[in-house]
Amino acid sequence: MRTLRTFAFLVGGLCALVTPLLAHHEWPVDQTRPITIHGTVTEVRWANPHVMIYLDVDANGTVDKWTVGGSSPQFMTTCGWNKKTLQPGDVVTVTGYRFKDGSYTARMRTTVLPNGKEMYYGSPPLHEALCGPPRP
Repeated sequence: MRTLRTFAFLVGGLCALVTPLLAHHEWPVDQTRPITIHGTVTEVRWANPHVMIYLDVDANGTVDKWTVGGSSPQFMTTCGWNKKTLQPGDVVTVTGYRFKDGSYTARMRTTVLPNGKEMYYGSPPLHEALCGPPRP
């Protein structure tokens, strides 16, 4: 009986430890409806766990404030990004997936820079081949 309780306690503890890790990597987005956002960069936060890009998007005369999440700085660096890739004032086009709650928040797939270069979400170090066009 004591062994069963110890085993149940260990399994419960492991579940409690692993669940937040799994939840962190699940973006709450609708992957059946890709979106395209065209806007002006207001800020870039180059920090873990995800690079965040803030955009002002013209919506028929009003400005919507969007937050676009990228991968980790390390993964984005693998795909050619760095802290200076985007600057406030840059006009970019981002494709990605909007959050299911309808907020002005999205997970980035690609970003077209002002010079026309297309940048990708990010990839683990030493996997530069995954930095190409996203697969549907």
